[in-house]
Amino acid sequence: MLIVQPVAGALGAEISGVDLAKPLDPEAVSAIRRAWLDHLVIFFRDQELTPVQFLAFARQFGAPIEYPFVRGLPEAPEVIPVLKHEHETANFGGIWHSDTTYLEIPPMASMLIAREVPPAGGDTEFANMYRAHETLSPGLQRLLEPLRAVHSSTLADTARTREDRMKDSAREDARASYTAEHPVIRVHPETGRKALYVDVAHTERLADMTREESAPLLRYLFHHQVRPEFTCRFRWRPGSIAFWDNRCAQHNAVNDYAGHRRLMHRITLAGDPPRGV
Repeated sequence: MLIVQPVAGALGAEISGVDLAKPLDPEAVSAIRRAWLDHLVIFFRDQELTPVQFLAFARQFGAPIEYPFVRGLPEAPEVIPVLKHEHETANFGGIWHSDTTYLEIPPMASMLIAREVPPAGGDTEFANMYRAHETLSPGLQRLLEPLRAVHSSTLADTARTREDRMKDSAREDARASYTAEHPVIRVHPETGRKALYVDVAHTERLADMTREESAPLLRYLFHHQVRPEFTCRFRWRPGSIAFWDNRCAQHNAVNDYAGHRRLMHRITLAGDPPRGV
C-alpha cells in the first residue's frame, strides 16, 4: 500500500510502502505519477537499486536520455554520476535551476538516487514554479505571457558547477555550447497549469532584448521564484530517491559540506517542446 505524506506546504511528498527494485504494477505506476503531478517532487527512502534497476524504474515513467556534457556509467549510459570529491570546492548543480533548459526539448523530469552522502549537509532544495507564477500581480502576468527567453549552457555560474566533472568525464561529442529559446510562462502539458519558466542558472536574456535591458526584470523574477514559502528541502540518506518535474519545479544542490565526498546517480527523462500561453 502506497503512503503519500506531504513534506511542506508548497511542494514535495514522501512515498513509502513500495519496493522500487521490483517492477511496479500499472496501478502503482499510476498512483506514483499522480502524486508526482500533484506534489511536483516525490521522495523515496531506503531503496537498494543497482544502476540498471534504477534505470528500469525510470523507464516506467518516461524515456531516459543522456546528459549532453558528462559520460554516463558503462553499464547504464543514461545514468550519470553527480560527484563532489573531498578536495573540490564547487558542486555539480549548486545553483537554482531546471535541468538543461538550454536544449530545444528540455527533459520532462529528473531522478537522483543517493550513493554516498556527507555526515551533515548536502541537502537539495526544490521550488514550486506554479506558485511563483500565481503570486505575481495580474499586470506582471499579462506582461510576461507573450515573452520568450534565451537559455544558454555557458553562463558562468553554471559552467563553474560542472567544471570538475568536465575535466575527468566529459563526453567526446559534447558541443561547446547549447542555446534555446522558450516561453517565459510555460503551460504544463499534463496539468494545464501555468509555471514561471526562467532560472538564474540558464536564462541569459529575454528574446529580442539585450542582457542589459533584460536584467532588471529577470533579476526580480529570479529572486521572487525561490522565496522560502515556495520551497521544500530534502535531507539525503544512502538509498534515498528524489523524482521531480522539471516543467514546474526548480532545484538547488546546497554546497555546505566542505571536506566530504558526495555521490549521487542521476537520470533525466525526455520531455516536450515548452508551450506558452
